[in-house]
Amino acid sequence: MDKWKLPWLGGCRCGETRFRISAPPLLSSACHCTGCQRMSASAFSLSLAVPVEGFSVTVGEPVIGGIHGATRHYFCPRCKSWVFSRPEGMDELVNVRATMLDDHGWFVPFIEFWTSEKLPWAATPAVHSYAREPEESEFDGLLRHYAETAATPTLNRAA
Repeated sequence: MDKWKLPWLGGCRCGETRFRISAPPLLSSACHCTGCQRMSASAFSLSLAVPVEGFSVTVGEPVIGGIHGATRHYFCPRCKSWVFSRPEGMDELVNVRATMLDDHGWFVPFIEFWTSEKLPWAATPAVHSYAREPEESEFDGLLRHYAETAATPTLNRAA
């Protein structure tokens, strides 16, 4: 049984930008940094780290927004929804905004980071929490733990 029920489809609020995910995510997260707070107009941003070969834009041409630096944040040019990011130095993955998935009710952040900048009342059910970011040496263990225990479209749903 495919616990991930791939492929997944998603898109921006207006539908002008659409995407497809065909590979299981590597990690789910909530970022509490002030940059994500401002770009999402919320307490944190929610992401699924997806292998780059498992992500494709199927409709539209997203534009770079936010800070125009080494990390590229892609938005719908029409409705300005923040759809995904390409993090600096991590060319092998795409961080997709989890709530842009057509079916995202199963999503649960597995890790949260930049809690040193979080709003005092903000809380998530993340299993792992970091004041900044995990050490590079921790990532292999986090990826294994996520693959073994993460919420999925089938495991987090009533039958």
